[in-house]
Amino acid sequence: MKLVTYSKIPATGTRHPGILLDDKRIVDLSASGFTTVLEIIGGGAGALAKLKAIAAKSDAPTVSLADVKLHAPIPRPAKNVFCVGWNYLEHFEEGAKKLEEKRELPRHPVFFSKAVTAVNDPYGTIPFDAAISTSLDWEVELGVIIGTGGKNISEADAMKHIFGYTVINDVTWRDVQRRHGGQWHKGKSFDGTCPMGPCIVTADQVDPTNLKVACRVNGVTKQDSSTKFLYFKIERLIAELSQGMTLEPGDIISTGTPEGVGFARTPPEFLKPGDLLETEIEGIGTLRNTIG
Repeated sequence: MKLVTYSKIPATGTRHPGILLDDKRIVDLSASGFTTVLEIIGGGAGALAKLKAIAAKSDAPTVSLADVKLHAPIPRPAKNVFCVGWNYLEHFEEGAKKLEEKRELPRHPVFFSKAVTAVNDPYGTIPFDAAISTSLDWEVELGVIIGTGGKNISEADAMKHIFGYTVINDVTWRDVQRRHGGQWHKGKSFDGTCPMGPCIVTADQVDPTNLKVACRVNGVTKQDSSTKFLYFKIERLIAELSQGMTLEPGDIISTGTPEGVGFARTPPEFLKPGDLLETEIEGIGTLRNTIG
């Protein structure tokens, strides 16, 4: 099942959860009792069973995809988006080489976060402010959505806590990222720098262990890899993140980016106004964001 959040065109200001049936239709869930995707996630297995029954009806109410605007599936997360740094070996190495740093491979995942106000629509414009920085970079990442909350979750049980998966680009202002004493939160949290979507695919529909991930700028491929190269696997990320800290339904984990980012290229490449940033993960979908 693919869940989306949408509003009707012309805009009414009201956002609705829906089920993406294909590239043309969304099942309207107005009469389901759920008003947000977060409510559906919090409803657990019972909510999913109810939605599957609605989608299976031959007379299920639908709206045309052409008549709506898609928003991030969770437009306003309850918490910051949890992110993971240096989680593909080649990306770790390209960054160390470019910055001329001697690094040891991390023994534990490197966690940071993006503010909830960074979340952007799958086809939204990413704001560009040259007065602050011109070093805007791309990072395709698989997003993991927590379904069943928990604390001190074991690796063996971790996958049972996943509701589904989405596409994220951890868009980053590189010079700002390095400006604040080694922590990354500020440079990662500018408004609109976390495009997400276009849907959440439920965990029963995706094998996350070998998904193609790609990022393109103006049609030119910049990143082309697979989730099979994750250094710390999803089970480890959930287990370590939940140590002493409760994960809740709807929490989002962005699992890290592969090699091919702009700052590590020779010469460095950065996004500029008018560029089209496309972020794709096999089996989930493609984000298309203009820099503006």
